[in-house]
Amino acid sequence: MKEPYSRERDSLHDMPLEEFRQAGYQLIDWIVEHFGHIDEVPVLPAVEPGEIKRMLPQEPPPEGEAMEKILGDIDRVILPGITHWNHPRFFAYFSITGSGPGILGELLSAALNVNGMLWKTSPAATELEQVVLDWFRQMLGLPKEFWGIIYDTASVSSLHAIAAAREQLKAYNVREKGLAGNKELPPLRLYTSEQAHSSIEKAAITLGIGLEGVRKIPVDAEFRMIPELLQKAIQEDRQAGWQPFCVVATVGTTSTTSIDPVPEIAQICRKEDLWLHVDAAYGGTAAVVPEMRQVLAGCEEADSLVVNPHKWLFVPIDLSAFYTRKPEVLKQAFSLVAEYLRTDADSQVENLMDYGIQLGRRFRALKLWFVLRYFGQDGIMKRIRYHLNLAKKLADWIDRHPNFRRMAPTPFSTICFRAEPPGVTDRETLNRFNETLLEKINARRKVFLSHTKLRGDYVIRVAIGNLRTSERHLEEAWELIQEKYTETLKEFSLAAGS
Repeated sequence: MKEPYSRERDSLHDMPLEEFRQAGYQLIDWIVEHFGHIDEVPVLPAVEPGEIKRMLPQEPPPEGEAMEKILGDIDRVILPGITHWNHPRFFAYFSITGSGPGILGELLSAALNVNGMLWKTSPAATELEQVVLDWFRQMLGLPKEFWGIIYDTASVSSLHAIAAAREQLKAYNVREKGLAGNKELPPLRLYTSEQAHSSIEKAAITLGIGLEGVRKIPVDAEFRMIPELLQKAIQEDRQAGWQPFCVVATVGTTSTTSIDPVPEIAQICRKEDLWLHVDAAYGGTAAVVPEMRQVLAGCEEADSLVVNPHKWLFVPIDLSAFYTRKPEVLKQAFSLVAEYLRTDADSQVENLMDYGIQLGRRFRALKLWFVLRYFGQDGIMKRIRYHLNLAKKLADWIDRHPNFRRMAPTPFSTICFRAEPPGVTDRETLNRFNETLLEKINARRKVFLSHTKLRGDYVIRVAIGNLRTSERHLEEAWELIQEKYTETLKEFSLAAGS
C-alpha cells in the first residue's frame, strides 16, 4: 500500500495530490457559491486606484503559504476589486459569459498543460482544434473551403489577416525585404470604415503600414460603410501613387453593431484584386441562428473572417476563431521552422505554429469543444434567440418613452440610446446630461453600462449576451435608468436656475 502524500515528503516536488484534491474541491465550492449569489453582489467594485495594491505585500513570500490562506485572500483582497463580467446585470462593452462547461474545459486544459505548437507535441490538441473549428464553420454556414485556426483575440486574428494580405503582394517580397526594402514601390493602403475597431489601426502600426496607410471610409445613416465611397477612394489612391491591398469590413461594429454591406464590398475587392477580411468578432455568432444567417451574407466571398466564441458563444475569454480561404498565404507569411522543431510527421500533418506569430499554443479548443457539446446547436440557438428578444424589448421600451431615443439600429443585442429632456437641443448640454446620467447609473454599482460617441453625440450602450441575464434583470436596469434620468433632470434644472 502506497504511503499518503505529505508536504514534507514531496518538498522538492509539486503540491501533494491529496492537498490538491482538497483545495480543488474548496475552489469549485467557492465558484458554485459565487455563481449562486452573484445576483446579490454589486457588478462594479467600490475601490479607488491603488487600493488593491496597498492590500498586497510589496515583496514575494519568503516561504510557501497554505492554500487556505491564499484562497482566503481571494475574498479579502481580490474579490473587492473585481468587475463582474459574469454578472447578469453586466451590460457594458460586449457581454460575455464564462459558462460552466467552458470553465471546466479551461480547468482541464490547464491540468494537461500541453503546447500545441506542433502536431507531435500534442496530436489531440491539433486535431481537436481542426474538428471543433469545422463544427463551428458549419454552424455559421460558411463554405467548406474555409480553413480555421484559433488565436487569442480578434485583434490578433485581424493582424494575421492583414499580414496575409500584405504577403499576397508578391512584388513587395515583404517576408525577405521588409517594407523598408521596397522604397521604390508605392506605399500600401488599407481600407476600413469609420466605425471599425481600433485593432485594425493597431495592426497597421504593428505591420509597418502606419496610420497614414489606413483610409477610413465614411458610413451611411445606419453607420455602415458606403461601397461607392470605397470604390472612389481606391481609384483616387491608385492615381495618387498608393498601392491598395486590403479591405476590412465589419459585421457588428464596436459602437453600434452595424453590418457593413459585405456583398457589395466583396464585389469591389474581386474587381480590384484586394484581400477582403471580415471582422465578425461579435456579430458573427448570431449566424448560428437560422433566421439570422443573413448577417454573414457575402462573407463566403471573403479571404478571411474572424468570429469570437468568447463574446457570444459562452466560452471563457480568450478564444478567437479565424477562418481563411487561403491558408497557404497565411503559412507563407509566418512559417519559420528551426531544426529543433522538425519532426518525422511534418509531411503528413499541419503544425499550427506555421500559421501565426506565436510558437507556444494553449489548448483553447478544449473549452470550445466542451461548450458546443454541452449546449448543443439547439441549446445555443435558443439562448441567442433569447438575448435577441431581450434586446427587442428594451429597444421597444426606449422607443415608447418620450424622453429617450435610440441612436442606431439594433441588428443584434446591443442598444445605443440617449436621454433627450424636453426642450433641450444643444449638443453640448445633451452630451453633458447623458454623461452625467451614465455616471449616476454606474455609481449605484447595480448595473454596468458603457458609452460611445456617434457623430459627436454622447450615446449610452446596453449590451445583452450573458447567460445569467433574464428579463427581470433588464427590467431592473430600465427602472434604474429612468430613476437616474429624473435625478439628473433635477440636477440640471437646479444648475440652470442658479
